[in-house]
Amino acid sequence: MKTSDKNEIIQLFEQHFNEKVDNVKVLPASGSYREYCRLSNSSRTVIGAFNNDLKENAAFLSFTSHFKKNEIPVPEVFAVSNDLKKYLLEDLGDITLFDFLSTTREKEGFSEQIISEYKKVLRLLPKIQIVAGKNLDYSVCYPRAAFDKTSMMWDLNYFKYYFLKLAKIQFDEQALEDDFQTFSNYLLSADSNYFLYRDFQSRNVMLKDERVYFIDYQGGRKGALQYDLASMLYDGKADIPESVRKQLFDLYIAELKKYIPVNDEKFESFFKGFVLIRIMQAMGAYGFRGFYEKKEHFLKSIPFALKNLEYLLKNIKLPVDIPELFNVLNQLTHSEVLKKIGSSEKTLTVTVTSFSYKKGYPVDNSGNGGGHVFDCRALNNPGRYAEYQTLTGKDLEVQEFLEKKSEIGIFLNTVKLIVDQSVKTYIDRGFTNLSVSFGCTGGQHRSVYSAEKMAEHLRNNFPVNVVLIHREQ
Repeated sequence: MKTSDKNEIIQLFEQHFNEKVDNVKVLPASGSYREYCRLSNSSRTVIGAFNNDLKENAAFLSFTSHFKKNEIPVPEVFAVSNDLKKYLLEDLGDITLFDFLSTTREKEGFSEQIISEYKKVLRLLPKIQIVAGKNLDYSVCYPRAAFDKTSMMWDLNYFKYYFLKLAKIQFDEQALEDDFQTFSNYLLSADSNYFLYRDFQSRNVMLKDERVYFIDYQGGRKGALQYDLASMLYDGKADIPESVRKQLFDLYIAELKKYIPVNDEKFESFFKGFVLIRIMQAMGAYGFRGFYEKKEHFLKSIPFALKNLEYLLKNIKLPVDIPELFNVLNQLTHSEVLKKIGSSEKTLTVTVTSFSYKKGYPVDNSGNGGGHVFDCRALNNPGRYAEYQTLTGKDLEVQEFLEKKSEIGIFLNTVKLIVDQSVKTYIDRGFTNLSVSFGCTGGQHRSVYSAEKMAEHLRNNFPVNVVLIHREQ
């Protein structure tokens, strides 16, 4: 984020709240061109956003206002700059549904805890689609007012040119184009007079105070009910077990019937069609980012998409004849080269460790013998105060002490820059192990806090396996 943009966001905060900003932290970049920072003082914390795309901003702000009126849990917009490029949002924290899924699954598999969060999301989806979708100003939709023929053909050709061709899959181009026309015409016969979120997936759901909140809906438009359900249940890296998918699908249908009558058989037929086009759209994105832009971590999602596609092809029956499309899809699922892309043996594992210098440096069991070791002992030590001696860096009291009475924020921001550089390089070069360690006097407070924050940062921003070890605990 440019300094000038950040300063204007600070000014917007101070003018709106009539308060000074104490801290500003630029947040990691996402897959979009929008940029975010977290602004805070002793009274509040908010998210500052910057985006040059005025049409996208107009859609987001209009949808947010409408959703709020219809009691949909979305972030509150506090203030918008005169040029419509900057705005202040409610801070919903850092935990997405995908983050929660990833960390919880490591400990207990796809547990009832995870399923419970998905149920919260799917109970609200019909309300978003039907109640909030009614009387919404679709004239602000960007780039299209509906998931129409043009939108579908964009997605299908994106898949053809950025995945099939770059993956060197053989096909008859005219026959495939004819099937695209037939397939899209079939999907367009579904009732499409509802709000379509467009990117309804686990990274766009925030978890805070045992509630779910929705973000990144600025690409919304009119469309069929099945598309968003397909996006959530067949979200590639979420890798939802099929038995859980069925359970969540049935829950959604039961909730949907509270709003409108549903023909179960017809709905499910269209649903599988929309799953198919959603998978193809995602694979087009993986191909563009991975094959074309050479960003390897996007390729790591391909095996998950192939797994979903393989299951779908065994269970889908559409009332239209699209032989060439099914030919190329079957080629994909039998491609050994594609199946190996992003396989687990090439995934980078980052081991993050807290330790006490009194007991020596951690042992790197990967055999690399390298990595980073950061010394936290220059920071103010909570362990010198009686009230913190029995606590650790996981406890809120210690965290508040470090954040308010030490320079740990500055320290960790610098550390993240160093570690991020290594992680990006290791991913690009196909390395499999990196160690990052934090040491302090007793291995209880400063090092534990730092290791926790680093593990959280890596999980949120990189396609890596994170192993967190507190050696002295």
